[in-house]
Amino acid sequence: MKGRVLKIAVVFAAAVIAAAAVFILRAGRTDDNDRSAEHIVALNEIEQLYRMGDTAKAESRIADLEASLQGSTAKASATGAAVSAAAVSLGFMGVLLLYVYFSILRPFDKLKGFADEIAKGNFSLPLDYERSNYFGSFTWAFDSMRREITKARTCEREAIENNKTVIATLSHDIKTPIASIRAYAEGLEANLDSTPEKRAKYLAVLMRKCDEVSALTNDLFLHSLADLEKLKMTAEPVELGAFLRQAVDEISGEKGDVIYARTAGEITVAADRNRLMQLCENIINNARKYAGTEVSITVSQQEGCGVIVFRDHGGGIPDEDMPFITDKFYRGHNCGSRQGSGLGLYIVRYICEQLGGELTLRNHPEGGLSVEVKLPLSTAES
Repeated sequence: MKGRVLKIAVVFAAAVIAAAAVFILRAGRTDDNDRSAEHIVALNEIEQLYRMGDTAKAESRIADLEASLQGSTAKASATGAAVSAAAVSLGFMGVLLLYVYFSILRPFDKLKGFADEIAKGNFSLPLDYERSNYFGSFTWAFDSMRREITKARTCEREAIENNKTVIATLSHDIKTPIASIRAYAEGLEANLDSTPEKRAKYLAVLMRKCDEVSALTNDLFLHSLADLEKLKMTAEPVELGAFLRQAVDEISGEKGDVIYARTAGEITVAADRNRLMQLCENIINNARKYAGTEVSITVSQQEGCGVIVFRDHGGGIPDEDMPFITDKFYRGHNCGSRQGSGLGLYIVRYICEQLGGELTLRNHPEGGLSVEVKLPLSTAES
């Protein structure tokens, strides 16, 4: 930019000088020596006329000489005016250049240098706000951006350090109940529970320590929930019948409170097996906790999707909670004193959406809640 402005100034100055030179050359084409000789001759002639007594003719020649002298003076004045105009133009151009440099070029170079430093990652260089230049607002905005980025980086470093500290603390705390569980399990293995009372004591301690581990892992999960968006999912063909039979066996165990109604025909969807199992566990455990009834599972195929419906027979979800029940950390008004984090259905919705599916919750007039999960069919199935 500096080079362009300098080139424009040089061209302008050259044009002014050339115009002045042309004007002066045109005005001075008559030879000054010849003009002076003519004036001397005219004066001698006037003197001779006076001596001869021809006063009228002498006065006429005087008038002609005066006119000639006035013409010379006018040309000289015009030449001087042209030189003065050229000098004024060049001076104005110089002042304008100085103004442009100090008001535009130098602040712009400063702003450019600041941007280069920011691009290199140097956020410690401040950019002073100057009201006198045209880039004042830009300098203020750039410096504000620098401060915000610096603040964000500081907060990020603090968050990383806090994250490391919390994870290290929770990991250490988990070791304690795990050690107790192992010790009592070894006692059971060695048949140290020789009486029913000892056996009941051992089992009670084991269950209590398992609850402690569960609480600590919940805390760990809540702490790492910010990275849920980074959860990787790999879609593969999953036959819902076989998958749900296995899931019901694992989740229900000896309780027998989960019933899977086999649907005719095979339905294969594109899903991540581990995440789909996590989705089923969250829905069934939610129904156990809040409905307290058995859960029935049905499967069907609708409009190019495999549909899994989980149905309980509890009190359902209050209507005022229904729009928010899948939001992070939201707990319904009917949760009472039951412990929870408000994350179960949020995770279900997230997994369902990441698999390209859709989640629908519906209260039944006769009582109970149905959770409908739609998943796209695999390529071979569709």
